[in-house]
Amino acid sequence: MEILKKEKQSVISLAVFAIALVVISINLVSLFFPSLIVVLVSGSEIQENPFEVGPWLAPFLAINLFLLVFGILYYTKKLPQIIPNSIQYILNFEISTNVTAIVFTVILFGYVALTMNELSIPEELIFGDYDRVKEVVEKWPVEESIDKDLMDRHITNFFLKASLVLFQNMNVIPFIASIAFLALTYFITVKITKKRFAGIVAMLILFQSFTFYSFDTLVSYPNFWALFYLLSLYLMYSRWQLSPVSYIASIFSKALTAPFLPMLLFFTYRAEIPRRKKVYIVISYAVVAVVAVAIVLVANINLGGGINKTGLVFDWIDFWLGFTAWSAQLWAIFATGSSRYSRTLYYFSQRHGSS
Repeated sequence: MEILKKEKQSVISLAVFAIALVVISINLVSLFFPSLIVVLVSGSEIQENPFEVGPWLAPFLAINLFLLVFGILYYTKKLPQIIPNSIQYILNFEISTNVTAIVFTVILFGYVALTMNELSIPEELIFGDYDRVKEVVEKWPVEESIDKDLMDRHITNFFLKASLVLFQNMNVIPFIASIAFLALTYFITVKITKKRFAGIVAMLILFQSFTFYSFDTLVSYPNFWALFYLLSLYLMYSRWQLSPVSYIASIFSKALTAPFLPMLLFFTYRAEIPRRKKVYIVISYAVVAVVAVAIVLVANINLGGGINKTGLVFDWIDFWLGFTAWSAQLWAIFATGSSRYSRTLYYFSQRHGSS
């Protein structure tokens, strides 16, 4: 029975790996040839040579070739013994509870200290979406707004409205949510890996993330949806009854998380929790999916994106163009560096120029 269970898990894992490999391969096409997918899908003639090589091809191949050779030498045991011993030491390394508490606190307070200045930066000088978001939040929930999709992001609007009322600054609660997101990253990593050191490393990776710093205090693109989605995964281990509630909150923060349901169910399948609890979780999420479909298609209530009006329409052009986002974002990282400092410098340059 145990052998059959392992074989079943292996088949499912291989299927997920194959799907992930296909998606990553398509992303690599846009990384190596930035205009190829755009030309093929839209028929655009903005690029005479769609196979023109992008700037990331050489460093990507060089790094991955090194990793491939290193991996082969490692698994064939042809590396000097000190290297595999060092790797094994790192994998087995753990830190004490007291040290973890100190490092955890330093990271959180360090993040707060480095980010507090962003709360005073007028976001409307940098992001054009701020004005329409502010209009929606000020009218929510009693008045109608032209931007219906933003009006239906009820959880996001609730927190932004609360931030405006309580602090006269809509950026405060998104900032608090980012602090919670950083802390939750540690706790979910520890739950998965059973290692405190891994949780600290995960916090540090998020701490220096370009994407995290791009949206951590923004009103235009708050990360409530990501916080509630990650919280729904964490709650599976302790309070599984609240996990679907958190997932629903993520959907009403941003409808983007609705298609994440298959990944969430796969996480449930692989999580080290009792089998009976897994069954309960899957049933609860199945109920959530049925209710969500009923809300969108039967009750005609919009969860965002105008799905209730257009139906479940699949746009193939947008689907393929979405694969080009990775290449564009990497180029943005290379061109602008840390978004925190680029946003701050932009604001002060604008302020100095206007004065």
